Amino acid sequence: MSRGILAVGAYAPGSRVPADAFEDAWGRFDAPGIETKAVPDADEDALTMAVEAGRRALSAADRAGTGVEQLAFATTTPPLAEGDLTARLGSYLDVPADALRRTHTGSTRAGIDALLDAVGTDRTALVVASDCPEGEPDDSREHAAGAGAAAFLVGDDAPAIIGDRGSHADPRPGTRFRGRGNSDLDGLDIGTYDREAFIEPVEAAVGALDDDTVPEAVALQAPNGKLPYRTALDTDAIAAVETVSELGDTAAAGVPLSIATAFDAGHDETLAIGWGSGAGATAVRVEGTAPVEASLSAEDEIEYPAYLRRRGDIVGEKPDGGAAHVPVPTWRRAIAQRHRHESGLCPECGAVAFPPEGACPECHALVEFESVTPTLDGVVEAATTIGQGGAPPEFAEQTARQGSFGVAIVRFEAGNGEVSLPMQVVESAAVGDPVRAVPRRVYVEEGVPRYGLKALPR
Repeated sequence: MSRGILAVGAYAPGSRVPADAFEDAWGRFDAPGIETKAVPDADEDALTMAVEAGRRALSAADRAGTGVEQLAFATTTPPLAEGDLTARLGSYLDVPADALRRTHTGSTRAGIDALLDAVGTDRTALVVASDCPEGEPDDSREHAAGAGAAAFLVGDDAPAIIGDRGSHADPRPGTRFRGRGNSDLDGLDIGTYDREAFIEPVEAAVGALDDDTVPEAVALQAPNGKLPYRTALDTDAIAAVETVSELGDTAAAGVPLSIATAFDAGHDETLAIGWGSGAGATAVRVEGTAPVEASLSAEDEIEYPAYLRRRGDIVGEKPDGGAAHVPVPTWRRAIAQRHRHESGLCPECGAVAFPPEGACPECHALVEFESVTPTLDGVVEAATTIGQGGAPPEFAEQTARQGSFGVAIVRFEAGNGEVSLPMQVVESAAVGDPVRAVPRRVYVEEGVPRYGLKALPR
């Protein structure tokens, strides 16, 4: 029985900041080998990107989330320092509540470690690695930091098999770290020491493999676009599947994204090597390929001040009070509607109701609705735009970071019928525009991020 990767999904935010934007701002760009970096929107984070990648992995496998028995989330940048984010990730993807959960964090090796952990079980597992590291604006790690996510559906009778593996640990400190309570990456910036802390564990992990041949594809951790090429590994094999030059340093998602790239290019043998400061590395051979559904292309290039605004570095203070307070218990009762637009199908007439409660909107019968989930793709029926100063106070921080946003009524297919839903729009949309329901952070209240679906123009 061959156990390994059944399918892969990959996602990167559509916005890019080019290297010359940093050069214009700081007179230098301290991330060699990186041309552009993917940056999250103001309402995106590691969780929302994880949902995007997970959706694509399930779609590539033609599977539903209800069949997942184990769910793993790997990241170094969780939206909450403490909190089980697999619960919300699973809710978005319709993973059963009794599925086994795993969280891997604290190291850029977390993505490859999560994959190996899932392969070592006998469950159908969904492994998602998602990351969006950041540092101080003038720091080399910030110049390199990108964003992206990749997901693996793991199970039996897989077309891509996890084979030989090797590891190495070296207790040298200081090359890349983040202090307790700090969201910014830091390091010592000692050139020779930093290079050795990367090269030596990577080469030692590869040396621990039984087979020392290097295939045509090497998915190697990339703190920047130059360091991977300092190793003794074949440079063409690294260049064949690297993502760092276009996306930046995607931390725990970096190696998974390169594996997705290798599969998409049809490479039958991939050497994957994860590295984490501390310093250690894990090398593994992946034999074969699996179906891939990826969305890594850039949609727009943004200027450096707009990027800082999205990060929240140059916005005003959030106003106090006046928000439409929705307590956590109330929010929780509607999570299925917020995460999946769960609606109700009337057994009497076949009409679709949202929310799935009360009387049928068509035949007015008081019935027990059957659960139905609308499609992700819809069409705008009505739309308007809310500018700064026009949004409710709970959205003030979003408008400060992102500017005006659209609000629309969107029609989706649901079962054999249709349902129209009010939604916030990412940017703006006009009547008749096709949109897609995407996971985004709605706002933060009571210190807790509130997540839902927004409409993204297609």
